[in-house]
Amino acid sequence: MKTLLLKKHDVERLISMTEVIGAVEEAYRAFSSDQVEQPDYIGIHLPSLRGEIDFKLGYDKVAEIISMKAHSGGFTNNPAEHGVPNSMGTILLFDARSCALICIMDGSLITGLRTGAAGAVSVKALARKNARTIASIGTGNQARMQIRAINEIMKIEEIHAWDSTYETSSKYKADIEREFGIPVTVASSKKEAVERADILITTTRGKGSLVEAEWVKPGTHIVAIGTDQRGKQELDPELFRNAKIIVDSLSQCTQKGETWHPLDKNIIARDDIHGEIGEVLLGRKPGREGDDEITIFDSTGMAIQDNTTASKIYRNAIANNVGTFFQFFEE
Repeated sequence: MKTLLLKKHDVERLISMTEVIGAVEEAYRAFSSDQVEQPDYIGIHLPSLRGEIDFKLGYDKVAEIISMKAHSGGFTNNPAEHGVPNSMGTILLFDARSCALICIMDGSLITGLRTGAAGAVSVKALARKNARTIASIGTGNQARMQIRAINEIMKIEEIHAWDSTYETSSKYKADIEREFGIPVTVASSKKEAVERADILITTTRGKGSLVEAEWVKPGTHIVAIGTDQRGKQELDPELFRNAKIIVDSLSQCTQKGETWHPLDKNIIARDDIHGEIGEVLLGRKPGREGDDEITIFDSTGMAIQDNTTASKIYRNAIANNVGTFFQFFEE
């Protein structure tokens, strides 16, 4: 048995956004069907002037694949001092039947792709069918990835964008209009952008002022991406009082997601959470039930999304004879 090595340029050409969306749907269904083992991730904060590295582990019992992703970030001196990027990702895939390492893959693109796809999956399941206008609070790489993914599953007519700096918003406008031909209006305030939204996407670092409940019009679907650990927050907890709340993982979102804040303030109880997105996709729980409903998708990100996405890339590599095999194990 040989192990396959896939570098970044291999990964880039081995999967389409449509395939990632399918892989993420598969991940959510498996997770909500008790077909996944996913321990809490481990994070190591390194000494100052460096950054952190996280390890996420997932086991897909149906596909019999175990994945481990190592992802580092914050190493601002890396390019100058070490000649490597300031953020890096590596994914290992193991055949669960033998626990043999079958693939080593560059993982730097996968987190962004599967997070973007998660937003699209929630839009497909929960947004109004006549939704056309998006508000993007935050205009960084993940904000762009959300548009790439959502553009695959619906017709976006206009985007209203806000960021803490006008320069960042302006660059986002130029990039999105060039890539997709979708008109982008740079909003002068968060309120101005949010009030126009059929779909509201938040992809900030979760450390600034909040999206206020009174700005959000009935029928809005909210894709909450930026709060993936304790200490981050993007939404006014009051938003949750009268919304339909759907999470990627109940255990994660109640401990470190956006949903933790209204729980902590007793604005909602755990029983007020409608369910996991996987339950909606499986048909066990209803999705949107009215055009005036405000729906919130709280996405904290899960190892199983990395697993199903990386597995699809691996299968595509085998089918297309891409990558380099090498003898890693000896009997």
